[in-house]
Amino acid sequence: NYGAAGRRIFDVGRDLQPVVNTNHNFLPPKMFSRLSGRTWLVTATAAGAYMGSRSRCGGEKEKEDRKIVIIGGGTAGLGVAAMLRNEGFRNVKLVEPNSQHYYQPLWTLVGGGIMDNALTARGMEDVLPSGVEWVQKRAKTFDPSHNRVALEDGTSVDYDVMVVAAGIQIDWNKIPGLVQGLGKEGSGVVSIYDYKYCEKTWREIKPFLDKPTSKLLFTMSPTLIKCAGAPQKIMWLVEDTLRGLGKREGADISFWTPGAAMFGVKHYSDKLEALREARGVRGVFHHELVGIDLDSKTATFKDKRSGGLVAEPFDVLHVAPHMSAPDFIKASPLAGEQG
Repeated sequence: NYGAAGRRIFDVGRDLQPVVNTNHNFLPPKMFSRLSGRTWLVTATAAGAYMGSRSRCGGEKEKEDRKIVIIGGGTAGLGVAAMLRNEGFRNVKLVEPNSQHYYQPLWTLVGGGIMDNALTARGMEDVLPSGVEWVQKRAKTFDPSHNRVALEDGTSVDYDVMVVAAGIQIDWNKIPGLVQGLGKEGSGVVSIYDYKYCEKTWREIKPFLDKPTSKLLFTMSPTLIKCAGAPQKIMWLVEDTLRGLGKREGADISFWTPGAAMFGVKHYSDKLEALREARGVRGVFHHELVGIDLDSKTATFKDKRSGGLVAEPFDVLHVAPHMSAPDFIKASPLAGEQG
């Protein structure tokens, strides 16, 4: 365990388990995107809040008869399912093809060398709320006019209320050289945004803790992403680890972002900017990662203002990749004009 921050987090996090927390602060109904009278596209656990409020006005027969289908078995989908069951709804189905559930917030700690990657994964049967029917199939498309979800195997599931909590997909191939770099040991290219890659983050960073100098680049995605703070969380963990070891002075740490500030919310951005200046982290704004040359260990960035390209050598390059709505949602009737 390296660094003061690392020790603090480990003390708090050593007993953490990737379980579903059903005690969320609910989002207000205005956070919903209403697609039909019975279909809701939600972020986080807004659907649970809505159904919970409705259930207090409904009788036992309504709770027993209403067919609820949840698309996605991540933390959001499982959280909604748990809340609905706690509210007394009996006919809840969860459509999720994967047999493993990953508690993704812990991947930052794995990348920082603080947590065992195996602790972030559980079998779906171990985290599925009691009484929820697991449909272990992949959703193909939606038919909201007929309250039906088409599955990839040709079958379908009908619903009275559907909650879409399928998460966001990572478009690894949008940056040339990224997939190849992630798959190559010693490339210096890392990312905490996947179970199979987050351990590599620590393996690539750890050797430079004992070297007199290092050049560590951390990037921000040009797209909307899950956990917009994660690209900085791993950076600050590494920075604090180096500082705790007395090796911070020789490390050139920089944060490259297409945005004009450290974060999209001014309140937090101002504090992060002050921390960046106090800790000597370079902030390179208006720059988007557009390519990686593995042979020369060089990252190419595009200046969003001038359109010019900047080549920056690295020892370790942490990438926050492009992300988008899952393809099956983009191609469905639920999608907006921009997908």
